[in-house]
Amino acid sequence: MRHSLRFFLILFLGSKLISRGEDWSRWRGNSGDGTWDGPSLMKELPKSGLKKCWQYKVFPGYSGVTVANGLAYLMDKPSSKNGEQERVICVNVNSGELVWEYLYPVNYAKLDYGKGPRASVTVNNGKAYGLGAMGHAFCLDAKLGNKIWSRNLVEEEGSPPPIWGYSSSPEPYNDVILFHAGGKSGNVLALDATNGITRWKVGDDKKAGYAPPILIRMDDREQLISWGPNKIMGLPVGGGSPYWNIPYVVKYGVSIAKPIFVDGTVLVCGYWNGSRAIKLAKNGNDAEILWAEEEALRGLMAQPLHREGIIYLLDRSNGLTAFELKTGKILWRDGHKLTAAGRNPHATLIWLSKTGGGALSLNAEGELVYLDLSPEGFDEHWRDQVCGETWAHPAYTGNKILARDDRSLYCWELPVAK
Repeated sequence: MRHSLRFFLILFLGSKLISRGEDWSRWRGNSGDGTWDGPSLMKELPKSGLKKCWQYKVFPGYSGVTVANGLAYLMDKPSSKNGEQERVICVNVNSGELVWEYLYPVNYAKLDYGKGPRASVTVNNGKAYGLGAMGHAFCLDAKLGNKIWSRNLVEEEGSPPPIWGYSSSPEPYNDVILFHAGGKSGNVLALDATNGITRWKVGDDKKAGYAPPILIRMDDREQLISWGPNKIMGLPVGGGSPYWNIPYVVKYGVSIAKPIFVDGTVLVCGYWNGSRAIKLAKNGNDAEILWAEEEALRGLMAQPLHREGIIYLLDRSNGLTAFELKTGKILWRDGHKLTAAGRNPHATLIWLSKTGGGALSLNAEGELVYLDLSPEGFDEHWRDQVCGETWAHPAYTGNKILARDDRSLYCWELPVAK
């Protein structure tokens, strides 16, 4: 009897653990590709809607939320009579109480859309890394908020901020942190994760883009894919000349969405200048354009998703769109059902698991939408209001979503299927 009870408890506790999702330690999740190993959700929302756990006052900003080890992080720009400042805050996920804050002076000058920072905080090995809108890179103790190191990339690297400010979130790689910084001697900057010293630089597009680089492997060799204002490049890790580059001059330099890499093909989805699919040679030393579509497939800030050869992109003019990665063939459009049409439509999209079509989206109106995506179409299960109007990416952890607007950070409990 005792053994049977123990077995039952193990199964029960195991099921509880399985129903809770992983943390969201950097922009686009732990894997950086918009996939959350989360719980199974109810297909019907309870009549009372989502349960709000807490709400915490914040200041304006576009910085997304990240979560690690029970702590949530974001950046904002407090109103102050003593000059402009950017701020990093750390909030307890369970209680909604402030754990620490870190502030530093900044001058936005004539920065367009200047209400606050853009990049998300990256948490890695007990440290919190960030990049302010005007090029302030920093490393903090993730638990205590103490500054470990900081760098001014504009002054030290000689790269003026992009038109809409630095927006690319820091990317961890082994013992360095990668910044899409631009500058005199390389557009991807690798700083020592421990002390902030420059370890290496790579890339010859001297202007900073808005998208972080991605790491791929071709012919058993790693390379970075970097999309800047003037070109798309395959770059050697550790420095050196590019393996390949594809010229792609983007209007106003808005290389925003993170590149996608699948089976030797790189995809970038631009705003004014549309999408490009690039086929890499087997050894990774060369590349050519597979197809280009400048009118029918134009993204903006929304990050596209990939699954089983199909791309799901929020097109600026036609709403959520599914198309084939290999050909660019459009399969369907949602007619602006996911989020409203407008000058700058926006919605974040993430997969709920590493397989299947379940997805979550936070649209620009602050609605969380649970849906299924497939080559055949868009199937919405439910939606509920979780914040005000927002362009900031939310974070997911356990059975919760954390979303922010310009006034508050909110924590909501997701309806987990039993």
